Amino acid sequence: MSLSTLVLRYAAFAVVATLANLAAQRVVLAAGETAGWFALAVVVGTGVGLVIKYLLDKRWIFGDLETGAAAHGRKFSLYTLMGVVTTAIFWGTETAFWLIWQTDLMRELGAVLGLSVGYVVKYHLDRRFVFRAVAGQAA
Repeated sequence: MSLSTLVLRYAAFAVVATLANLAAQRVVLAAGETAGWFALAVVVGTGVGLVIKYLLDKRWIFGDLETGAAAHGRKFSLYTLMGVVTTAIFWGTETAFWLIWQTDLMRELGAVLGLSVGYVVKYHLDRRFVFRAVAGQAA
């Protein structure tokens, strides 16, 4: 796959996962706006975005066609582990924007910025540690 195709796909999938993440957060935040609801919204949104991004990346970015519960379990576990650091970038940026401006627009801007930086870092971690067997074929 060409570099431009890779970048466009990865960016499109990041947008899809980000929109799903933010939509899930809005659903949770519709139930309340306390600190507890905010924390739950961030966790739920992150989970939704993570599953969507894994499925898209596995097939369309890294060309991984391996199937089965064992393969998915192992790779999803590694994929999630690689996401711990990048999730900290996302949560930290989103939370900082919320604490500074305390508006939904700025919270979401912080989320988008944090996710953007996180996704770039995550691509490199995933290529090296999660999908290493097929990474040479995909990029």
